[in-house]
Amino acid sequence: MTLQSELTTATLAQDFAVIPVLDLKDGLVVHARAGKHAHAGKRAEYRPIATPFGPPHDGAAIARALLGITFSPALYIADLDAILGRGRNLDMCRHLGQALPGTELWIDAGFAQVGDCAAWLPLGATLVVGSETIADLAAWEDLRAAFGQNVVLSLDFDEQGLRGPERLLADPALWPKRVILMSLGRVGTETGPDVARLEETLQRADGREVYVAGGVAGLDDLAAVEKRGARGALAATALHSGALGQKEIAALVRERRSQV
Repeated sequence: MTLQSELTTATLAQDFAVIPVLDLKDGLVVHARAGKHAHAGKRAEYRPIATPFGPPHDGAAIARALLGITFSPALYIADLDAILGRGRNLDMCRHLGQALPGTELWIDAGFAQVGDCAAWLPLGATLVVGSETIADLAAWEDLRAAFGQNVVLSLDFDEQGLRGPERLLADPALWPKRVILMSLGRVGTETGPDVARLEETLQRADGREVYVAGGVAGLDDLAAVEKRGARGALAATALHSGALGQKEIAALVRERRSQV
């Protein structure tokens, strides 16, 4: 059995998704430096990505390679210019959607209210709403009511705790079906995900799909969060560095299948 057929047969996408991340800035794919993230500020430190998967101006080539490694049903796109409020990479995202038929685009473009989303709706994308961009609960309820299951809530954490309305964290009834635990200080560090926060969140998630983001370094991290019940993990640095590849993901599939 080939690696590709093994992954396909195991239906990785239906069980545990390793979702690759693209950060876009000034029409290029850029990369978060250790300890920095699009939501965390320090955008000047983002540089065009250096990766074996393609040049920074060819987001489609890079995305295809990452999706080929992970067999993910989705691609997470952070439009840093939109988050900064200085423009947007809408044309590039439109091109990615056309180049990647069948891939669900999760787009984080600094959505704060329903009106921010209009230009993105023709892409058929899933909207990722970061807690740090939510001004108040009324704005969040409007977004959730308008877009239903096409919204993913990213609970954004820094060293001080949640960025955004505290009630969003305190009351899981406010969460949509899919929630991301975004550890901003771990993005780009490969220091491991926040397993303790994941465990605490899953105890209150009431069947919601919980994803982790920030710090994923390799197979052990994926296995740790999958074992605890996470629905998936977002990854970038480990994929570009080669620390996490097809073989590692296939190993996770084999391990899970052996336990069934």
